[in-house]
This record gives sequence, structure tokens and C-alpha cells, in this order.
Amino acid sequence: MSGLTHFDTKGDAHMVDVSDKEATDRTAVAEGAVRMSPETLAIITEGRAKKGDVLAVARLAGIMGAKRTSDLIPLCHPLAITKVAVELVPDSDLPGVRITATVRTTGQTGVEMEALTAVSVAGLTLYDMVKAVEKTMVIENVRLLSKDGGKSGRFTASGFAAPDAE
Repeated sequence: MSGLTHFDTKGDAHMVDVSDKEATDRTAVAEGAVRMSPETLAIITEGRAKKGDVLAVARLAGIMGAKRTSDLIPLCHPLAITKVAVELVPDSDLPGVRITATVRTTGQTGVEMEALTAVSVAGLTLYDMVKAVEKTMVIENVRLLSKDGGKSGRFTASGFAAPDAE
């Protein structure tokens, strides 16, 4: 099980002990998209969804999802998150909505899972808000774009220009 930190020497799952790690500034950015028909996208962008402002509700859900990541992912540490920003951008070329989440903290472990959870929950909420109109929507390409901080330093996905850490 070399390199897999969530398994002990016997191969049993465990929460990683981060008590000896230095607290550093940490940032993660994740993205994903919800692909849908142009008609469904128009309902969202024109504010005609029966459940209300789809993008605003999905944004709030993404923020809440990031804050609750340790309740959803069994081996994630609860973190004092200092920033969550979720951006939802309608894209007629997709067609659909592109979702980006940026999460920050100062701590002993990273916020990659929080950023990925924010994108996922925002996408699921967007789906829920308009599923009465279209059930064939696809939540796709959820991935980590960048992370900074900690022992492993900076990671940037191919083709992505990571924001400078603030």
C-alpha cells in the first residue's frame, strides 16, 4: 500500500494523523460542468425555472457542500475553511453550465476534496433544480485544476493557469 496515506501497514483504512504537519496556506481549485439542452439552458439563463434562481441556489449549495465535506467523505479532516468561491457560468457552446470552485484555508491538510465537493454539490443542485424539464443532463469532467500549499507544494493540471496564492 506504498504511497496510499489512508491505509495503515495492515491495509486497513484510517484517518491520516496530521498533528506533526506544519500549518500552511492552502488553496485548491476544481471544475466541472453540467451539460444540457439549449432549451434547458435558456430556462436557467432567462430565470424561468419554477424552483427559482437556479444559479444562485447551486452556488450556495456548492459553498455549503465544501463546508460539509468531512461529513460526506469518511476520512477527510474537518477544516476551518477561510474562503469558498463557487462560480457558475452558462456556456451556450457546451451547452450547459461550467462550475469552478476555489477553496482556501490555513491548516495542516489540503482543501482539494472541499473544492471537488463544492463543484459536485453545485452540479447536483443545478440538476435537481431543472430535472423536471430535462432528466438527460450530464454532470461531467469534475476534476482538480490546482492545489497549493503543504509538503507536496503546487500542482497544476495540464492546460490550466493556476491563480497566484493570495
